[in-house]
Amino acid sequence: MLQNYIKIAWRSLLKNKLFSFINIFGLALGMSCSLLIGLWVKDELSYDRFLPQIEDVFFVRLNSTYEGTTYTGTLTPGPLAEVIKREVPEVVYATKVQFPEEILIKVGDKSTKERGFYATKDFFQVFDFPTLAGSPLMAHSRRDQIIITRNVAEKYFGTANAVGKRLQFNNATYYTVGAVLENIPGNSTFQFDWIINYDVVDETWKNKWGNNSFMTYVRLNKQVEPAKAEVNMKTIYRRNTDWKEFPVPVLQPMKDVYLYAEYENGKAVGGKIEYVRIFTLVAVFILLIACVNFMNLATARSAMRAKEVGVRKVVGAMRTSLIGQFMSESVMTSLLAVFLALAIVALVLPVFNTVFSKQLSLNLTDPVFWLGTVVLVVITGFISGSYPALFLSSLQPIRILKGTLKFGAGATWFRRTLVVFQFTLSIFLIIGILAVAHQMDYIRTKNLGIDRENVLYVPLESETYNRMEVFRQELIRTPSISSASVTMSLPMNIQATSGDLTWTGKKPNVHYQDVSTMSVGYDFLKTMNIKLVDGRDFSSARKADSASYIINEAAAKLMGMKNPVGQQVGYWMGKGPIIGVMKDFHLQSLHSPITPLVLTLIPMNTSYLLIRTEKGKTTEAISELERITRQFNPNYPFEYHFLDEAYERMYRSEQQVNTLINYFGTLAIFISCLGLFGLAAFTAEQRKKEIGVRKVLGASVGSLVALTSRDFLKLVLVALLLASPFAQWAVTKWLSTFEYRVELSWTLFAMAGVLAVLIAFLTVSYQSIKAALANPVTSLRSE
Repeated sequence: MLQNYIKIAWRSLLKNKLFSFINIFGLALGMSCSLLIGLWVKDELSYDRFLPQIEDVFFVRLNSTYEGTTYTGTLTPGPLAEVIKREVPEVVYATKVQFPEEILIKVGDKSTKERGFYATKDFFQVFDFPTLAGSPLMAHSRRDQIIITRNVAEKYFGTANAVGKRLQFNNATYYTVGAVLENIPGNSTFQFDWIINYDVVDETWKNKWGNNSFMTYVRLNKQVEPAKAEVNMKTIYRRNTDWKEFPVPVLQPMKDVYLYAEYENGKAVGGKIEYVRIFTLVAVFILLIACVNFMNLATARSAMRAKEVGVRKVVGAMRTSLIGQFMSESVMTSLLAVFLALAIVALVLPVFNTVFSKQLSLNLTDPVFWLGTVVLVVITGFISGSYPALFLSSLQPIRILKGTLKFGAGATWFRRTLVVFQFTLSIFLIIGILAVAHQMDYIRTKNLGIDRENVLYVPLESETYNRMEVFRQELIRTPSISSASVTMSLPMNIQATSGDLTWTGKKPNVHYQDVSTMSVGYDFLKTMNIKLVDGRDFSSARKADSASYIINEAAAKLMGMKNPVGQQVGYWMGKGPIIGVMKDFHLQSLHSPITPLVLTLIPMNTSYLLIRTEKGKTTEAISELERITRQFNPNYPFEYHFLDEAYERMYRSEQQVNTLINYFGTLAIFISCLGLFGLAAFTAEQRKKEIGVRKVLGASVGSLVALTSRDFLKLVLVALLLASPFAQWAVTKWLSTFEYRVELSWTLFAMAGVLAVLIAFLTVSYQSIKAALANPVTSLRSE
């Protein structure tokens, strides 16, 4: 029986080559998109889950409440990790981690910058990274040893077993390799090449409760509820500071850190998980669109197979056997489509990985993968073939063989409903494409309050750090460079915060943890074209400026100062005057609001040199920058970066979402058009005699094209009306993750409607024009 099903199904596919191609190719495209999205979603959901017992590891965040709103920060003060471990019995280990940095590593004549960070001694008790050689625990307990990855070991020593070998840091300090880790996988929130014990860092100012500069992680006792640990952590600040109001440490599961980075009023509300949900929905949409194509074409062609059903019923075929026959055809189509889909995925995957910085692969030896593929084939086959099988098997043989069978309005309305459903999903994606593109254009062009054009930055290291002012003066003497300044962090990604700000009238012992802070050098405002509302910039001619401060408008508002210039505040350098008020500029991405900012003149607490080039002289400026940098640091590789590129990297996830939705949205629309094309071809075939009669009676080609296209275009307009409210809800929800965003307008929906109608018309018009131009003699010869 099964053999006969397969044989008949194969013959049916070969008999109707156009419709078979449309069905198989459409399903293959839908499946390949779904498989690619599935691989991407699986990778996104797998972050940090390769680490043993990761369910016991938590990231410590700080909740600070101000004017009834709770703000959640990612950075914590230096003493917090040690105090948590000592005072919270549920915590077994706690570690603090500095921001990653790139350091020059040298072995013999090989030298390259590698990325890593300093962490306190419990790091490898909290995170159990796979080890190749040595003991990370023992190595990390020593100040003269370093832990490196396999990549670094093989690059510099030619072997993964590099334990005991020595390397040089920044042409100065030597470290002995104490352990070698396996390469860090791409689905790890930690990306590093080396780790060193934090004890070698001599920066006592970072060990203040008011200075948030570290990321803190803890490991809890097994089977301990994190809420119990949070109760004991709630009063840590009260026990260790004299603050009246204080932030509250809260725990976030490490396995959720990558996906749930956005907090609202103290609770995790989203982040990358939103994109996972969006593209899971897109994958389902695309697969449904492909299935609807199959279902619609099979239903439309039912009249051509009616006699086959009638004959088979007369000779004794049961309805169940007919259903089995049509379902086997559907599953065979799905099976052929899935093999084609796997080939498409294999071809596209390398490009996909490059575009989206992933390491995805088709694991053909994984039984789970093949089980998922079989499930995909069966589900797709049954969804696609269910209605045609039930519909065709229900036909009455007497009416069929008498020639009195007429398909009622029900079948027609069902096909129309499928077309509307299909284009509703497609228009939903079109609106999404336009909205995401609109927001990304807004991000690229929005005035941030700083001028990031024609600005380069270089890291300060060795002699460029030790002699930074001489280095800066040498640069600004060149004609192609207009100004330069040193800074602690890039001005549109200021992460450090402090609660040390005090002023006259401030409530005693109340610390505002969301005050952003940055150390800068001279000419920072000039270099970044930041406008002053009042006062002046730091000046090298005024020695007292080392104990003065510049604030932004948000800081003045926080302190309730109408005329801040000249008023005394207390901060890192002690009590000093406010000498300038600058206009607010965006300190972080547009997802976050502008927070209060205090600039301090501490050049030795900086990491970058910002250089503004003269307009049109960037090439000459880079050449001069390289020449002067090599004079100061001949043993360091020269590197520079554009500030606007750093800004673009902040929105890497959004850019990837934009690219993903463009690609898959376009494919979904193409699949819809593929089905519409097939349906139009079938409709034109069914109406060829009617068209012939109309043409003989004098109908023009234009009127015939309008006649055959009109019904389809009406369905697309209905789909637009149905898709718009759902699309508006989804787009509004996505845009709400941005503090600064575009406003939705009716023009976006109108544009989506015009595009949908135009795409549908172009798809249908080929078959319409072909039918209208056909010789009526051919279609009317048998009449």
